[in-house]
Amino acid sequence: MIIEVRDLERRYARRNVHALRGVSFDVDAGQRFGIVGESGSGKSTLVRLLAALDRPTAGTVSFRGRRVDQLPERKLGFLRSELQIVFQDPMGSLDPRMRVRDIISEPLGRRDSARVAELLEAVGLPADAGGRYPHQFSGGQRQRISIARALAPRPSVLIADEPVSALDVSVRGQILDLLDSLVREFSLTLVLVSHDLGVVRHVCERVAVMRRGEIVELGDVEEVYEAPKHEYTRELLAAAPSLRAALARLSGGDDA
Repeated sequence: MIIEVRDLERRYARRNVHALRGVSFDVDAGQRFGIVGESGSGKSTLVRLLAALDRPTAGTVSFRGRRVDQLPERKLGFLRSELQIVFQDPMGSLDPRMRVRDIISEPLGRRDSARVAELLEAVGLPADAGGRYPHQFSGGQRQRISIARALAPRPSVLIADEPVSALDVSVRGQILDLLDSLVREFSLTLVLVSHDLGVVRHVCERVAVMRRGEIVELGDVEEVYEAPKHEYTRELLAAAPSLRAALARLSGGDDA
């Protein structure tokens, strides 16, 4: 077990919001675990707690058997190197004043040309991309840069927080396929967060369905999709377009 979450609660007294209510689940090492739910379901709050960027009101988050939910920042160095996040908006998460090679090297604390070249190749970008700036790339290419930066410190866990929601449908498929191949190549554990059930089905093995701060369904992806037990899951499935069908309608090819 690499991530253990038990009875997680998060309340924001000032806003009178109960963002998480009794959330519990495990993520095995090497697993591709999806978290799906609509806006306001608690997904973003949960990501912050998994990454120890916020503290729960109650409950625990453990990483490799070690609790991280109450550790001060000075003791979280091991988590910062082992767990990395890819965010929704690559343009917002990349410093526009930095060259790509410096963006990718930033988590290392030093310039490492060999590592930058290795990662550019791994995410399907040309070697000369390192000397350019984020605005010189397409949205899909910028997300590839974000993924390369997240992989730079050789993490064991990658959290992808709505990594394709800002991209065109054809590009989404390419980025999801890239994530899938990188998880295999680098033996990563993937936590994929999305409002889109099709995105989660494309990549993940297990899924937690969230609604109003609670997990209403948890199980293997195919079982949840083929025989959903909760009415909310059935509603999501009925409303969700099929990513595979959308990709099939496109001729393929893009600037991802």
